[in-house]
Amino acid sequence: MDVTSVGKSLRTMLLLVFAAVMVSGCAWMKSYPQLPSAPFVPPDEGPGPNYLIGPGDGLSIFVWRNPELSVQVTVRPDGRLSMPLIDDLSATGKTPSQLARDIEEKLNVYIQSPIVTVVVQNFIGPFSQQVRVVGEATNPQAIPYRANMTLLDVMIQVGGLTQFAAGDRATLIRFEDGKQKEYRVHIESLLKDGDIKANVKILPGDVLIIPESIL
Repeated sequence: MDVTSVGKSLRTMLLLVFAAVMVSGCAWMKSYPQLPSAPFVPPDEGPGPNYLIGPGDGLSIFVWRNPELSVQVTVRPDGRLSMPLIDDLSATGKTPSQLARDIEEKLNVYIQSPIVTVVVQNFIGPFSQQVRVVGEATNPQAIPYRANMTLLDVMIQVGGLTQFAAGDRATLIRFEDGKQKEYRVHIESLLKDGDIKANVKILPGDVLIIPESIL
């Protein structure tokens, strides 16, 4: 192959690389709506949305004056549980109080005016209550939502970013008003530059996707 052919091949490769970078650049420049910033310490530590029971949750079920019916159970992967006198009862997606009332209704066939209390001991929750982090986090995982949770709290939980993360190109996916919406979040600016405006409120069901840097 002569020098001219090598030069043409080299130019062609450079053009292809440039085109790929331009396409990637256009993807980076996609317009995303912005989320309002959230304070690091909420001014009102009020309760969040009611906790919903999910598969894998550990429950303590107390039946007043019936210790033989009071048990500790784990919600099965199918979202149901079993306990004395009740073979199969749907639990997932209910609050502890709602589940207690359902158990009372079932037990009412066997005992008079049962009084039931359900206490969650091991919190996992359904997917709608979890915050899922995927991609270039040190420890990607699904986190049970906690009241007043912010982006900073989530990143502390997953151990921050990896050295390969493009933190300022992270995307937060949220289901709002029956639609899936995407927001740009600037994790690197928050963690490395201390940009307080980059700290945003997290809601149950949010999914945080952290891409890898191509550099």
